[in-house]
Amino acid sequence: MLATLEDRPAVQKAEAGPVDHAEETATSEPQGLWDAIRESLRGTHRDYTKGPIGRSIILLAIPMVLEMLMESVFAVVDIFWVAHLGPDAVATVGLTESMLTLMYAVAIGLGVGATAMVARRIGERNPEGAARAAVQAIALGVIVSIVVAVIGVSFADKLLAMMGGSPWVLERGSGFTKVMFAGNASILLLFLINAIFRGAGDAAIAMRVLLLANAINILLGPCLIFGLGPFPELGVTGAAVATNIGRGTGVLYAFSRLIRSGGRFDITWALVKLEPTIMARLIRLSATATFQVFIGMASWIGLVFTIARFGSEALAGYTIGIRVIIFALLPSWGMANAAATMVGQALGAKKPERAEQAVWRAGFYNMICLGIVGLVFVLFARQIIGLFTEDPNVVPYGVDCLRIVAYGFLFYAYGMVITQSFNGAGDTWTPTIINLFVFWLWELPLAYTLAIILGLGPRGVFLAIMIAFSSLAVVSALVFRRGRWKTRVV
Repeated sequence: MLATLEDRPAVQKAEAGPVDHAEETATSEPQGLWDAIRESLRGTHRDYTKGPIGRSIILLAIPMVLEMLMESVFAVVDIFWVAHLGPDAVATVGLTESMLTLMYAVAIGLGVGATAMVARRIGERNPEGAARAAVQAIALGVIVSIVVAVIGVSFADKLLAMMGGSPWVLERGSGFTKVMFAGNASILLLFLINAIFRGAGDAAIAMRVLLLANAINILLGPCLIFGLGPFPELGVTGAAVATNIGRGTGVLYAFSRLIRSGGRFDITWALVKLEPTIMARLIRLSATATFQVFIGMASWIGLVFTIARFGSEALAGYTIGIRVIIFALLPSWGMANAAATMVGQALGAKKPERAEQAVWRAGFYNMICLGIVGLVFVLFARQIIGLFTEDPNVVPYGVDCLRIVAYGFLFYAYGMVITQSFNGAGDTWTPTIINLFVFWLWELPLAYTLAIILGLGPRGVFLAIMIAFSSLAVVSALVFRRGRWKTRVV
């Protein structure tokens, strides 16, 4: 990796003739790995359409990986404390998050559209266009969050019953569900504003936002769940309250940085208005991306229905295992997001070859990192699950989930990067169609067949997840090589 961060020798630069100031800045500084790490954490205004591809990926990926790591910490911290309340409390979290899939899909979909548009405008050297796209994205996010809050809070009890929640879940878990729906704006806007920062290349800011939000959630979580000190004992509902306070604080900080002058673009009062043309373009991109994400997330609901047939212990083990897997995969999405930013900005600068090279390079880096994590999960699955629960009826399910899904991590590494690269190019339809076939027409029937018809039980569901995500990676790579994504207009 160190070799990929080296620039051309000085004599080659001299032979190449004059270069502009941005190119010189991108290549004249010390190129060691530790220099790149320090620069990426500090934040940089580099031009990512120029200079060494490997170094650009590293500078973008490190804060994005840490940002996604912070996002995954939310999931792991909450489930760690909630697991102390028993399998039904864990099941409450699992059912609620399954119901929130639509909101997460919208948040990620809006983020995909915002990243693609902002990155393309930055690559075109059009900062005002990037600012206008950011304003329209936030306006859409506010509207959507209000709708989700009203519907979710009004029908929380009925939704839990429809999902097959136990009597304990219906009686004591509805508070968690209502708080999560009521505070969905903190989740949606955090995703969205950070996506804007990523598209602009300001990944370090997004990382700091998640760091702040996580610190608050980690401190408040056990206090509100167990009633430590002066805090009330809210049980599983306390986890939702802590999460929303933490994310809400992060949103306020992110918004303050977004409107501050001196960044890659400035948001002025003259731009704070609804612009139908830009919003329509954003809706077109985001709607397809939302459907794309919803397809994948809706498949998790189907998997939960299948798992729930085997009782709360199986559902609790699955929930813990998936949370740990998310902990591993979200940082890898950071590498994928870095590739998406590189693709969007390179296409804006009319450099499609650079965009393609960045994708394959990022996929290789991701494969190395995720392969190591997968090996750890396979070898130490029981010890890892044991950190979250000692229930002998839950642990075996969690171990099976973690170990079986981890076998496919090498495939997932490339699949993540390629999928996000399609989105970064504004080609949101291609991964949507692939998701539709892989998850709905392949994964769900396969899970039911293996678990119910062939009698493999929950293990059949875990095998279906591993097979489906591996299939997604192979199909995406084949389609990516055809290159049609290079001609998309955003």
